Amino acid sequence: MSQLRAEIDGIHDREIHLVDPYEPKDPDGLLRMVFMIPYGHAFSLMGNGPMGLHDLINRTKDVPAVAERALHYECLIHEGNRVTTPDGEVYRSIESPLPVGAADVIGVSVINSGSLHSVFQQLDLAAVPRRSADRIPGEHPLIVGGNSGLADPEPMADYLDVIALGEAEESLLELLRVVHAHREEPGTGATLYEKLARIPGLYVPSLYTCEYLPGGGVAAVTPKKLTVPAKASPAYLPVRELHPAHFVYPKSDGTAAGIHPTLGCRHSCDFCNLGVPPFRHAPIGMLKDYVDRLEAQKIRRIIISSPTFTQYRHRRELLDHISAYARRAAAEGETVTTIIGSIRADELTADYLESVTELEEFGHLFTELNLDQARGIITIAPEWASPDLVAMYGKTQRRERVDNAIELCRKSKDVNTVMLYFIVGAPGERDADRLAIADYAQDVLDRLGHPDGTVIVKLHQFMPKPGTASQRLRMSDPDVVHTYTAQIEDRLRDLVGDERFEQHFRVLDLGASHMHLEVICSRGDRRIGLVLEDLYAANVDLHTVTKSQLVEALARRGLSYGRHLRHMDEPVLPWHTLNHVNTTAEQQLATALYERESTLG
Repeated sequence: MSQLRAEIDGIHDREIHLVDPYEPKDPDGLLRMVFMIPYGHAFSLMGNGPMGLHDLINRTKDVPAVAERALHYECLIHEGNRVTTPDGEVYRSIESPLPVGAADVIGVSVINSGSLHSVFQQLDLAAVPRRSADRIPGEHPLIVGGNSGLADPEPMADYLDVIALGEAEESLLELLRVVHAHREEPGTGATLYEKLARIPGLYVPSLYTCEYLPGGGVAAVTPKKLTVPAKASPAYLPVRELHPAHFVYPKSDGTAAGIHPTLGCRHSCDFCNLGVPPFRHAPIGMLKDYVDRLEAQKIRRIIISSPTFTQYRHRRELLDHISAYARRAAAEGETVTTIIGSIRADELTADYLESVTELEEFGHLFTELNLDQARGIITIAPEWASPDLVAMYGKTQRRERVDNAIELCRKSKDVNTVMLYFIVGAPGERDADRLAIADYAQDVLDRLGHPDGTVIVKLHQFMPKPGTASQRLRMSDPDVVHTYTAQIEDRLRDLVGDERFEQHFRVLDLGASHMHLEVICSRGDRRIGLVLEDLYAANVDLHTVTKSQLVEALARRGLSYGRHLRHMDEPVLPWHTLNHVNTTAEQQLATALYERESTLG
């Protein structure tokens, strides 16, 4: 038996279906859609976007398609940027021995803009031409992209045929219906792409022409035909129109499963796109029933994948339900661990903390993977140590609210670790603001008051996100920002001493290489995709790419690295077709921040 077949058989043996069963479709005459997920099996199950859509397509009878999943199997061979199958086997999905490249539609998901190059690797693995222009309709699959890494989809415009914006439960299903009908009766008049562009929530980049500016950016983005919409908008659906697999992991490998109690965020901070979708609660009955299914299957790790879990109106009821499961498991000598996403300190209450600590084993996913002796972990994101910066960026989490949250943690014998998220390198920031992060961390440990307390400072570079009021703001060079980590750590060591620092503190960041990629990818135009492909084809490791490598590659395409750091004050942004942000709000924010930055003291 081949390595690939043996691994897929193992996946079948351990995979557990956790939502209501459905009758498999007869694939004869139906489209074949393959979701390519660039992770191993266990991690792929956490991708609720492709996993939920895979479930929905297969259970919806009037959708003329079957869905499959193709992973980065453990047996795949990595040689530089390329990934191949062992012994030249056909790259196949979990569900079918047919080649992935023979599918009618392929779905690719990009979580982070610094990982756009993963699309090349996936298309190469499937033996599909990378560029849309090189693919032949009817011979090659339609390539559909989605997820938050495509907030600015323009760098991938020459590689993805369609981008699904927002929640794809309706738009993707309609896409499959249109593609199937077009295949059966091509007809005359509108092309397939024109038909797809009219579906709410879909963006077809090849139907737009860009007029480029020297060094980077665009002067205009124009639809090629009058029948093509001038703007595309993300689709967001009411709870009643979202199926259960949108809120719960539909499958498990028997070790872990997860839930999404909330969608969106009640707050609309200027630097964050969590508040872009409307805020919605998952039905509590659905989640409790799901926890019961986990108990029946003896799945002992529950992941609450929600950065806004404290906003969930039924959180106490849900946590009590999980706690009851944990107590029953403990009576059998088993431990149930609950991993909870970050919380807002201004939403932390004694009632919430009590219900969390009653879980006995709880934590945060990042620290679960990186700490050996963490007991209870609370994650809080002050974002800035300076109160006026917090306010100017629209965040309501004032310092006194964080202090109140830490006081609640101090009173709890179960919370000994606090992770603090801070943003560095943002407009408006001064040197003293960054160094104040060290003082903030020391104060949090002192307030926490536990002899074995730990404070983890996680630093993130300010990265303007398309679709937010900060989208035009300038960025700092990641090489410079990387030095801020050392400065903050040195300051903290000076405050507490080396011995106490080693025992109680950690200062972490994402590294400069990843951020260099984000600089050019997060707000770049279509030429950036060509730069990424150049580097990928030259076998440059894009996980460790240097600034000098990027500068050279950009220059060959007539682009400037520094131009991607600038304040984007031109009227048209590369993602013009998707841009709906109020220009006045952008200007007011920029003016206030730059005035603060220029003020001494």
